[in-house]
Amino acid sequence: MLFPTLTFGVFFLIVLSFTWALDRENGRRKLLLLIASYVFYGWWDWRFCGLLAASSIFNWAMGRMIGSMRESALRALLIFLAILINLGVLGFFKYYGFFIENLALALGQLGWERDLPLLQIILPVGISFYTFQGISYIIDIKRGEADHRAGLVDAMLYISFFPQLVAGPIVRARDFLPQLDSAPVLTRPAISLGLLLILWGLFKKTVIASELATGLVDPVFYTPGDFGGIDRLFAVYGYAVQIYCDFSAYSDIAIGCAALLGYRFNRNFDQPYRARSFQDFWRRWHISLSTWLRDYLYKPLGGSRGGNASTGRNLMITMLLGGLWHGAAWTFLAWGFIHGLALLTERAMGLARSGRSVISLVVTFHIVCLAWVLFRAPDFLTAWTYLTDWSQIGEPVRRLTPLLAGLTVLGLGLHALPARGIETAARLMARLRSPTIALITASAFILIDALRQPGVAPFIYFQF
Repeated sequence: MLFPTLTFGVFFLIVLSFTWALDRENGRRKLLLLIASYVFYGWWDWRFCGLLAASSIFNWAMGRMIGSMRESALRALLIFLAILINLGVLGFFKYYGFFIENLALALGQLGWERDLPLLQIILPVGISFYTFQGISYIIDIKRGEADHRAGLVDAMLYISFFPQLVAGPIVRARDFLPQLDSAPVLTRPAISLGLLLILWGLFKKTVIASELATGLVDPVFYTPGDFGGIDRLFAVYGYAVQIYCDFSAYSDIAIGCAALLGYRFNRNFDQPYRARSFQDFWRRWHISLSTWLRDYLYKPLGGSRGGNASTGRNLMITMLLGGLWHGAAWTFLAWGFIHGLALLTERAMGLARSGRSVISLVVTFHIVCLAWVLFRAPDFLTAWTYLTDWSQIGEPVRRLTPLLAGLTVLGLGLHALPARGIETAARLMARLRSPTIALITASAFILIDALRQPGVAPFIYFQF
């Protein structure tokens, strides 16, 4: 069930109506949202629901035991096992094939041919996101930041809440569980913000990201050697815009839907391409993932508390694993390595603090774009061809059109808008009368539908 579809629109309106009809019956309200979340998730494949339920129940049970125990070797063992099992499930479904294929290749090069058990494993949608939320649940309880006495329905709803279930943002247990303690109150500012975020997300996804993907990015990245320099250059810029508009759109719609249901999610993107350093970029890009990696991986490894060597090691490990989180491919590891190397270079040269010029913005953006080539390319050969095969450099422009160039410029231009423009617009919108708000919303939906392409492509981060 995709967000920008009539099916989801009808589904969400039904859920919205029934949940607010139960606004004073918080227990039934949460149960209804839990059932709705499993209907939403099962729409792709009902078999995935069993794994989601098992993950939720397991983390709830482990959290109850861990939270009720004092510091001891047994408690530490349970925490370790809980995290290990979560990562083991994620590793089996997401990385088993990658590991077996590379192991077979390595053994073959050594002359040790072996028949290894290859399995056709279907990757459950959103497993990377809800596994990280399960780990967050365990660690937040361990740190005393979340209540281990949360009921089973609360824990299951936290892990499976449908707005952010499939592609984030990654929500912390300490932030979401307290919101379930009492029935939420819907306010006009929350309604205005939710509606504007949904509209803004739909525009970025269906008008900008989808058009750039089908018209420019996908054809050029499929056979980069067939295109000239202008097409390739704008395809890289186009992909930078596409992945931002696509992923931030999902986050905006998820945050907007949650707001209309009465719950608050933190911002997940903050105009990342206006960053003037890589440190600043990771404070703006996929904020829920970058802060998760910081708080649950980088700092436990030691963070920056040791010397330069240990800090560099911790930073590189974090970025490599962050790259691998995105997919079981060496290209994602290379993408993480580039970001890790850039962060280490900035740190060594003091550029993260001093680099505030327009030049630093341009350099940061173009290194990010260079890394996007590895992120988007299906393999190293395609990426290498893209970056080094200039036999067709003088070829005339074949894919770039004024519309696609304009959408690329528009997507980058969004980063020059006021930093909190949506919030400001929501406050102004909240002052209007309800019929006026309804008219504005309906008109915007009609306009976006008129501008969008036919059909709906899945969001990029569904594959992660």
